[in-house]
Amino acid sequence: MQISRRDLLRSSAAVAGSATVLSGVGGLSAAAVAGTVHPVGRVDGGALTTRQAVLVRGTPGAGGYGPVVTAAGESWLVRSDLGTKPKRGRAKRRKPLVAFAQVSDVHLVDSESPMRVENAESFSSSAYRPQEFLTLHVAESMVQGINAVKNGPATGKPIAFTLQTGDNADNAQYNEVRWNIDILDGGAITPDSGDHTRTESVAETDPALYDVMFWHPEGTPAGLVDDDPRTKYGYPTIPGLLTKARAPFDATGLDMPWYSVIGNHDKLVQGNNHPDDSSQSRATGNQKTLSTKKLTVTADPNRRELSTAEIVDEHFTTTGFPVGHGYTEDNRADGTAYYTFDKGLVRFVVMDTVNANGGDDGSLSRSEFAWIKDVIASSKRKLLVFSSHHPSWSMVNTLEGDVDPGPRVLGTALVAELLKHDNVIAWINGHTHTNNIKAHVRKRKGQVVNGFWEVNTASHIDWPQQGRVVEIADNKDDTLSIFCTMLDHAAPTAWSPDQLDEPIQLAALSRELAANDWQERNRDRRGARTARNVELVVRTPRFLR
Repeated sequence: MQISRRDLLRSSAAVAGSATVLSGVGGLSAAAVAGTVHPVGRVDGGALTTRQAVLVRGTPGAGGYGPVVTAAGESWLVRSDLGTKPKRGRAKRRKPLVAFAQVSDVHLVDSESPMRVENAESFSSSAYRPQEFLTLHVAESMVQGINAVKNGPATGKPIAFTLQTGDNADNAQYNEVRWNIDILDGGAITPDSGDHTRTESVAETDPALYDVMFWHPEGTPAGLVDDDPRTKYGYPTIPGLLTKARAPFDATGLDMPWYSVIGNHDKLVQGNNHPDDSSQSRATGNQKTLSTKKLTVTADPNRRELSTAEIVDEHFTTTGFPVGHGYTEDNRADGTAYYTFDKGLVRFVVMDTVNANGGDDGSLSRSEFAWIKDVIASSKRKLLVFSSHHPSWSMVNTLEGDVDPGPRVLGTALVAELLKHDNVIAWINGHTHTNNIKAHVRKRKGQVVNGFWEVNTASHIDWPQQGRVVEIADNKDDTLSIFCTMLDHAAPTAWSPDQLDEPIQLAALSRELAANDWQERNRDRRGARTARNVELVVRTPRFLR
């Protein structure tokens, strides 16, 4: 029986809206489900978005392995789940307020780290991913994609910033945190650790360490049998790939400010356990467990695990803007990771939903919950957009301990608090690796009278490797519209074997590998049609009516 990576890693042994679900692409009877369908138009004047074309899994061949192909684009479905319907002609009346990009769960993986748990692949769906040594190239490709779009496709408003909603690193390691900052800033990147002259991961072809459980893109050592990914699941042989994947490259860097949100993989070992002396020793040591074997790797002090305060502090060593990327001097001093920032009429409230005591699910400390209430009380004439790593339905972590003592505040309590305030319009998050949008409704006498939208976005490490562009506009009819448009990274649909020395081509390969992950093929992480390109309608709060 297969279990999820999250279920697996909960054990200490592993670390030694109202929306009808729709599937498919294009040709939807969407009007019967979510109201109006906007015609596809082009106001961005720039790169293609998923309004013009979407990427889907193609027809599988041998072993179920298939290409990534394009399909018809998706316009915006209007969702009026909060009981408010906009008036006709709003496209001519509306005033754009802000546009921003969201990326989540980038999971920059040091695949050579002793802290990896590939040895659990035999009973976990995601302890190992065949594409995980290409995560830095996917991040670079998404940066290029965001830079190319430039403007919000619905309103034409320039994209003001990028919001990164956690699990930016994979294993709480210094080198992963630095890779993330440096890729978003731009500059020289070395996607390698330990010995930079050779590969020291489960993908290498040393006959003494060869394990058929893992994909070996370089081929099979003499006298041994081909690995399972190639024989059973149709994965290719790509000579020279590992060397090309470790090659330094110059990151492009975002053309805009960016803000960081902390996730459980950023500050917990494998997203589950608080770092301690034992895990620090393993992380910086030279012993890596495969399945039944031990691999001696080159020890690297840059694999050290960071505290929350240290992660925050790294964001002040940057060439990008703003310095600190949202984190404040108070955060540096007290080791917290929650803050606010304003973009015109909109105030963004960034939360830290990681339970530092352990566990991949989230919750809040009592002190942070009190801070949230204070922020709301002081923001009466602002539109409030909350952001976190965890969505409300995964904020169920009640674990108490010495690291962050005291009872925990769960997602149900936070939702109840946010619903009390009509200027709370949205909550943006990640963690699930699957697109989802939930309407949280406020009722009066049994009737829906408004509420807020929770927008949950997929990951970069798993298929479909997407982010979002989010735009907020005042329709000037006592309604606001929140446009969500899925964004693929800039890599081409198909990769070229002759161009794999280019990061963008390696990102294209990663997307194909992710689409064919044999333990992910039957999951629809693209989410329902109503969780992708949508117009989310919310009633304008009293102070704006």
